[in-house]
Order: sequence, then C-alpha cells, then structure tokens
Amino acid sequence: MEEGALDPSSLEALSSLGEAVEWFLDHLKVERGASVHTVTAYSGDLAKAMSFFLARGLSDWTALDAEGLFAYEASLGPPLARTSAVRKVSALRSFLKFLKKNQAGPAADLPSTGGFKKAKRLPKALAQEHLQKMLDLPDLTKPSGLRDRALMELVYGGGLRISEALDLELPALRLEERSVRVTGKRGKTREIPLPEGTVQWIARYLDEARPQLQKGRSSRVILSDTGRNMLRQTAYDRVERYAGLAGLKDVSPHTLRHTYAVHLIKGGADLRAVQELLGHESIETTQVYTHLDMDEVRAKYERAHPRR
Repeated sequence: MEEGALDPSSLEALSSLGEAVEWFLDHLKVERGASVHTVTAYSGDLAKAMSFFLARGLSDWTALDAEGLFAYEASLGPPLARTSAVRKVSALRSFLKFLKKNQAGPAADLPSTGGFKKAKRLPKALAQEHLQKMLDLPDLTKPSGLRDRALMELVYGGGLRISEALDLELPALRLEERSVRVTGKRGKTREIPLPEGTVQWIARYLDEARPQLQKGRSSRVILSDTGRNMLRQTAYDRVERYAGLAGLKDVSPHTLRHTYAVHLIKGGADLRAVQELLGHESIETTQVYTHLDMDEVRAKYERAHPRR
C-alpha cells in the first residue's frame, strides 16, 4: 500500500460518512433552497468534522457517541476563533439533527454551542456630564430639534427600548401622573414613572413641535420630519449624530436605555424594580444591564450589611 493511502476499511468508512453528508447537502440545496454560499460553508465544516471522526475510527454516524462529540468540541479551542468554533458545532448539530429526523443519526444527544457562545459585551453607560451634553445638542428653534430632545428624553428618562418609544401613541402618555404606559415584548404592558424634567420636555414637544410636524392622522408620539411614523434606523442615525457632535463613540439608543438602568442602580434602586421598569422577564437579563464595578458593590454592601 502506498504511503499516505487509506486502507480499504477506511475508504469504506469514508464512503459511508460522506454519503450521509452529501444527502444532507442535497437536502439544503433542493428542499430548503439554501444559497451556494451556505451550502459551501456547511460542506467545508462537515468535511473537517468527518475527517476528525474518521481518524477516531468512526465508520457510521449512528455509532457516534457522547465521548466522540466531546472530543470534537474540545478540538475546537484556541487558536481557533470562538465564532468559527460556534459555526462548526452549529453545522454538525444541524447535520446530526437531520440524520436523527430520518432515522440515520446517533443516539447521543446533539452537540450544543453553549460552551462557545460569545460572552455578552456590556454596553457602556454614559457619565452624567456626557449624557447632558448630548441632550443639550438638538436645535430647539426647530420642530425636529424639540422632537429629537423628546425622543432621547423618553429613552433615557423612561428606559424605553427604541422600538417602544417609536411605537408609543398619545393615549399612552399620562403626563399629569408623570408616567407612560408601554407595551413591550410579547405584548407585555408596564407603567413607567417619568422624571419631571422628561415630562416637561415631552409636554413642550407636544405643544410646540408635534403640531408642526404632523401631516396626517398618526397618533404616534414621535413623528418624522415628513410627519410620518419615524423609522428605527432614522432614530439610530439621529442619536449617533448627536453622540458624534458630543465627541462620543459607539453610542446608540440602547446606550441611553442602559445608562438609565445603571443610573437607577447607582442611585440605590432595587434590582427587581429595575427589572420591572425595563420590561425584562428574567432577573439575569437585568443583572447584565446593570453591571457595576465590584468596588461599588462592595461599598454598598459595607454601608448596608449589619455585620460589615
């Protein structure tokens, strides 16, 4: 046998493993209408996975066990990028799921990308002076400037998602009670108190600017320069523009919402209360948004704990 050549048993295994992969790729192309780029990406990832398992003596996908899957996932560590590892495991998972559905897959549990998921990167919270600099930038002599100030006040003052602020309709405002009723994800409604300063800016916008912007019968609070409902991308562009003028980078409407949460926590607000205000279903999500330096947490602990 020539050096580097596969023995007959390895060739048979390669054929068996490869046929299943080709079956899956054909399924992607014909039945799911996947693009050439997608099929090529799956083909490359599965070819490498197949080579790995072939080297371990695997001759049939039904024989793949948990130990083999674990060994494959372990092989995808550094220097391989995390995103590449996630893609490769995801490709194998999709392939094995397809085989299982067609009674040709292994009995082992499907691999998970959980161990490779990129850690959540916390958005930065703005310092109070930077936030105020941004809020003060809109040209208040123009209706659009008052509108932009009111929009940023809603997102920061109420901690609204940008989609919630843009979908907000006039009946949801309760300015006399200094609150707003917001319908968030999954149709969940929550009542949010508003700071007096935010209420004043919204009231001024409604009185002085919105009537000039309105062209039709929209009941949305925030209107575009053409009098229509403002698009999400337009709102992002406006906020990013003011951030740039203020000398700030990587600032979006989400940054204002995150800043709201962090300022509340730093002011002593209860984490559960912040969870309700933000409209989070899970307290773990709120903990991500309201991350504080351990020095600050320790300082709060020392002030509050009776046995400090």
